[in-house]
Amino acid sequence: MAVKTKKPIAARAAVSKAGEISLNTSLTREQQLEIHRWMALNREFDNKISLLYRRGLVIGAAFSSLGQEATSCASAYALEKGDIIAPMIRNAGATLVRGMPPRDFLANYMYRTNSPTGGRDGNTHMGDLRYGIIAPISMLGASIALCSGYVLAARQRGEKRVALTWIGEGSTSTGEFHEDVNFAAVMKAPLVVIIENNQYAYSTPTKNQCLAERFSDKAVGYGIKHAVTIDGNDPIAVYETTKAAVDRARAGEGTQLFEVLTYRRKGHAEHDPAKYVPKDIQQYWEGRDPLARYEAYLKEKGFADDASIAKVYEEIRAGIEADEAWVMAQPKPDPATVAQGVYSSERHPAHMDDEFLYGRKYH
Repeated sequence: MAVKTKKPIAARAAVSKAGEISLNTSLTREQQLEIHRWMALNREFDNKISLLYRRGLVIGAAFSSLGQEATSCASAYALEKGDIIAPMIRNAGATLVRGMPPRDFLANYMYRTNSPTGGRDGNTHMGDLRYGIIAPISMLGASIALCSGYVLAARQRGEKRVALTWIGEGSTSTGEFHEDVNFAAVMKAPLVVIIENNQYAYSTPTKNQCLAERFSDKAVGYGIKHAVTIDGNDPIAVYETTKAAVDRARAGEGTQLFEVLTYRRKGHAEHDPAKYVPKDIQQYWEGRDPLARYEAYLKEKGFADDASIAKVYEEIRAGIEADEAWVMAQPKPDPATVAQGVYSSERHPAHMDDEFLYGRKYH
């Protein structure tokens, strides 16, 4: 069983008793609490999307990050202003950390005109360069090449930007992954690639698609050093590992890659009941829930208590409810505008007054 044979190999001198969280960190108390707030927002946002889907208000696929909040939020938190991300379908938390308002994300799921795609998309396929976010790509692995191009262009302009992207363990078996990581490594692109090993590639368990003991071992073939496998449900470990990789990439050491062990606690999307997952695997990973563990750690450290944690959730839920009310009042796209934005002669309706895009201000 994958969850018993794949164990973190990154050394940790001290671990909390409550949540099994790394105690070796450069993060301040305030920063650790901020990461918790982002993780809580990630979870509550996903809960809202799930409810909206069941009410028939999300017409596209709805993807959950449940169980993977530490991986997305803590890694994105390690970036600096001017860096970019290329999230995948389970990286909503990273998108929120980088500054996209939850209401914009909700508006995209609910296909409203003033969403990032102008109502053209009903799920996570949206980005916004104002926040340094490249839209997720269905051709898995392709975001690696886009990130490489972005940061290589930035390097030519003398900018020390770093790109961060994620890929599932299943997608590392594709030709796209091999070609793109190889190119990035050869070009020494300042890029960090995180392999999210959540045990299943849709319904295919890890052992049925790759026999590598650790997916981080794949880095050797590309000449990438420092590749490790860590506990992806430990936000401190994720942050520190990502921060070190980002610093190396920014310093000119080239492309970085590492693996996080985590678990997708729902099916591939809301329509998938995931009955193919054995109950013992589900129970094992539910016991390693990243938020529950991290909250136990914060209380052990004296950084938070039940009341302060409850207040965080109360504030987040109130904000999301207000965002939902705002989105529900927004118009849906006019079918007559479907061709707008396809050709350069007419702007996309979501960006009619957007000089950021059309004025090329992102340069």
